[in-house]
Amino acid sequence: MAARGEFSSRTAFVLAASGSAIGLGNIWGFPIKVASNGGGAFVFTYIILTFLLAYPILMAELVIGRYAKADTVRSVAAVSSSAFRPLAFMTGYWGMLTASLILSFYAIVAGWMIAHGVGAAAQIIGVSDSWLVSESITRSVLFSAVFYVLTIGIVANGVASGIEKWSTRLMPVLILLIVALIVYIAMQPGAAEGWKVYLQPDFSKVLEPGLVMDALSQAFFSLSLGVGTMMVYGSYISKTENLPKLGATVAGMDIGIAVLAGMLVIPAMYVAQHNGVVIYDEAGNLIESGRLIFNVLPSLFDTMGGAGSMVALVFFALMSIAALTSSISMLEVPVAYATDSRSMNRKKAAWVVGMAIFAFSVVIVLNASWLFDWVVRIATEFSEPLVGILFCIFVGWIWRRDQLLTELKQGSPHLERTLFWKIWPNYVRFVCPLIVVALLIRSFG
Repeated sequence: MAARGEFSSRTAFVLAASGSAIGLGNIWGFPIKVASNGGGAFVFTYIILTFLLAYPILMAELVIGRYAKADTVRSVAAVSSSAFRPLAFMTGYWGMLTASLILSFYAIVAGWMIAHGVGAAAQIIGVSDSWLVSESITRSVLFSAVFYVLTIGIVANGVASGIEKWSTRLMPVLILLIVALIVYIAMQPGAAEGWKVYLQPDFSKVLEPGLVMDALSQAFFSLSLGVGTMMVYGSYISKTENLPKLGATVAGMDIGIAVLAGMLVIPAMYVAQHNGVVIYDEAGNLIESGRLIFNVLPSLFDTMGGAGSMVALVFFALMSIAALTSSISMLEVPVAYATDSRSMNRKKAAWVVGMAIFAFSVVIVLNASWLFDWVVRIATEFSEPLVGILFCIFVGWIWRRDQLLTELKQGSPHLERTLFWKIWPNYVRFVCPLIVVALLIRSFG
């Protein structure tokens, strides 16, 4: 078996794990849900629920991974007794399949982001961008292939030279780009109305079931839970690190980037509306998120004159970076299995697994009219929550409590006396599975 890598520092892990969590769901999905659910009221609810639901499950994945120092399949098996070993293997493989399914459609969307970015660059130099910003099978396949090459190239170089190296470079760039765009958009006519919507919460909506469930689902999915990415990343954490503090830092970073994204996208929507771009349909509802990113915001950039192409380039570069920091964690899940359990060379594993998932992405593109939405729904609304429940069951019900405590105390000798230990084990045992079941019921309701 090839030697396993390890993150060189706490900062490296936080940036890598935050990069996994901070993807298109934060920068694309979060602001849309904010705008549709009472502005600041949703932000308030989301922050609370991230620590009530997402953080406890995040901790479950991290502690399993660090204890076993292995891929998802062997990690879940390591915390189970012989009686539950078949369930453990099923859970590990299921998580790995879910990560691969999500990557298969995520890479297509990321390819569109790259294409729009290249289109903006083409406009800057005076070249037509019509093909780059128009839907076509060729464009989708070509640019998703470009995205896969970037993702595979990073994962193939391992933990320190690949994932850590690029996460610690890309995350600061991502934050700088968000801040730069926030400053620019804030100075445009109409932005003040967006800031008002975002920062003035309508607390009468806080207890509305739709808002609460949207906030719960955003908290769960934005942290990449239920697919094993955090479990694999946890396996690369040193035994000397304080896991509860690391997990809280990652959750906090995820919240922070989501809030920043809202400060960018929501004012931008109202700048677009001020400039004559339609952002609400005839019924008064915000238009769906895909059209918002690929139609409304480009229309906004077109109204900005000479600066519009540069703003578009920066925006789609930001979206592409966010997608890449997430995709490397998704690909790492099956690659870790290939290197750990199948003793494959990492570079070979990355390219073989990556190309296999890319092949399925091509199938999705060729059958996009029905297959794209089907894969999204199966992976995110069904598979991801169910795997998340199983992770909670293994930590809360199957793993021996003394072994769990011993693992957590390695980086925090006094953990047994902390509020975390007094609450978390039973919370992840009883409360988290019930909340995720509620999300499942809502998805199929």
